Amino acid sequence: MTSSAKQPSADTQAVGARLRACRRALKMTLQEVADAAGFSVGFISQIERGITIPSLTSLVAVCRALNADVGSFFQPPRVETPITRHDGRAVYGLGGMPDSAVTYERLSASFPGSVLCSTLIHAPPGFHSEPMSHEGEEIYFIVEGALTIEIDGEHTILEAGDSAHFLSTLTHTTWNHTSTPTTIFHTCTMDVFGAAEAAGRTPASFVVKRKSPSPTLRNRKDRS
Repeated sequence: MTSSAKQPSADTQAVGARLRACRRALKMTLQEVADAAGFSVGFISQIERGITIPSLTSLVAVCRALNADVGSFFQPPRVETPITRHDGRAVYGLGGMPDSAVTYERLSASFPGSVLCSTLIHAPPGFHSEPMSHEGEEIYFIVEGALTIEIDGEHTILEAGDSAHFLSTLTHTTWNHTSTPTTIFHTCTMDVFGAAEAAGRTPASFVVKRKSPSPTLRNRKDRS
């Protein structure tokens, strides 16, 4: 399945407008939100105006800066059973045209004490996530297509069947450098679904770090 196989379930304009309304209700400036979330003022402004579609982790960072529940801006599906079926999972996104929007399928279940958050990510050609670092660890496994991943300044091309497992405290970013959609199985210990907050636990700290992409890529392919 590719990112264009199903429709995203959220509207970018609506998410941005609601974030702006929340910010104004708190009497926070764009600069204050940007500083708290670790993004540039321009990036926050583009999200609010519906020009830029944030990634799921970016939205989590902005919501935390606003002390807002990410679930109030979009409703990620809950998984109550240990089994999911390929033809029965809800696909959700944060808006955009079907052929250019990142979409997600939730794989991990909700139960007391669970710490893993797993999704299938369908990344369209050209999608570039924001450089970030946060507590925990994560795994990327390429199901279909290819992905460039940068971990602590080192670029690696992952192809179908390749994986990466690393500490999330290392600054990392990914982008689909190909002309076709890429499907990624992603697991992390960051609470992107809000389960910790719903259970009254303190979520892990989250810091997003923006930086310009390197002018040249030191691409390498591990074939061990």
